[in-house]
Amino acid sequence: MRTFLRVLALSLPLVFTACGDDNAGSSTTTAPASAPVERLPDPNPHPVPRFNADSAYAFVAKQVSFGPRVMNTPAHDATEAWLIGKLKAFGAEVTPQKFTATAYDGTPLRSTNIIGRYNPQAPYRISLAAHWDTRHIADSALEDDPDAVVNGADDGASGVGVLLEVARLLGEATPRSIGVDILLFDAEDYGESGGGATESWGLGAQHYSRNVGSPKPQYGILLDMVGAKDARFAREGISMQVAPQLVDRIWSLAQSMRFGDYFVNQNQRPVTDDHYFVNTIARYPMIDIINFSGETESGFVPHWHTDDDNMDVIDKETLRAVGQVITAVVYREAAGTF
Repeated sequence: MRTFLRVLALSLPLVFTACGDDNAGSSTTTAPASAPVERLPDPNPHPVPRFNADSAYAFVAKQVSFGPRVMNTPAHDATEAWLIGKLKAFGAEVTPQKFTATAYDGTPLRSTNIIGRYNPQAPYRISLAAHWDTRHIADSALEDDPDAVVNGADDGASGVGVLLEVARLLGEATPRSIGVDILLFDAEDYGESGGGATESWGLGAQHYSRNVGSPKPQYGILLDMVGAKDARFAREGISMQVAPQLVDRIWSLAQSMRFGDYFVNQNQRPVTDDHYFVNTIARYPMIDIINFSGETESGFVPHWHTDDDNMDVIDKETLRAVGQVITAVVYREAAGTF
């Protein structure tokens, strides 16, 4: 097993900035890696398939068409049914992980993590994750409309759209030597802004992490805000502490595939995103691919948590870059060449 899968180092002091909040707190913790699983690469591996950005874009648009995907709403319920149906149609073994979370303001949130497994009996697994809910309030400092709603085309739907296209490809050519878990987290974006507790965010990831089951993935990749034009995916801080070699491998692969304009060799601050809870509760290494291209106080894009987060900001070339890299990771991992 590779060294970065043997040791997960979260022992250093970290400063976290919540994905939904620009006020920092601090935490110190340790989390060992998943128990190493020996496996042989597939002797007759599938070639890396072509990622279809038009298909991914259509998946993003379909999610947005339901309306804001906030818990306890008809739009949320309709989106859930559609996502489950698509993963089943793409050949995944689907588990709707239903739970009721309590929001920071006491609101009970009817929530569902959607888990699609490929090759579910394989002991060596990787997970690919994104959140599918939307922010319940447009609370960015750049938003001047008190009645604005967040459609979440980029913040949520873009990552899910990429993973649905990956799932479609997996349904056509499932790797035989590894298993792949598609994790669509709910209740990520209902956290408390303005200095609220870290644990008010990522409620779906927290629930999953306490109920991850076995076999536990060897590592995971989280996608968040991966659809905007001219996105810049710097090396996020928590990712660099828990699995720097995994980050290096993915960024090097992306650059070898001529996507270096997106995957840049710059380090960025840690953010409290779903991967934080996977690392600290589920205790297997998950990194975050997240857009840091915005020249804003938050460091994120200007449309973050505003009513401008709609299909106008989604760019097929960005979807293609992220999707083709993730697809290559999966199929190269199965072939033993990643």
